[in-house]
Amino acid sequence: MMDFLKKAMDWALEKEAEAAKGCHADPKDIDKQIEMIEAKREALKKRYEEEDAEFAHILTKLKLIKAESMKCHNSNK
Repeated sequence: MMDFLKKAMDWALEKEAEAAKGCHADPKDIDKQIEMIEAKREALKKRYEEEDAEFAHILTKLKLIKAESMKCHNSNK
């Protein structure tokens, strides 16, 4: 599905580029598209950073738990 969407977007961008070359594309419309994509990209970056921070937090806790567990296993030998 993602491959289809990528191809569809590439096709649409090619048509937009052709329209721009033929002076049929309004720069204001393109500015709106750029702003929309930049906003979506920023939202995606923020979500990624928040989720990455949560994974880092979980990993830190798991490593501490493992260290405690290793103390028990090393002292039993």
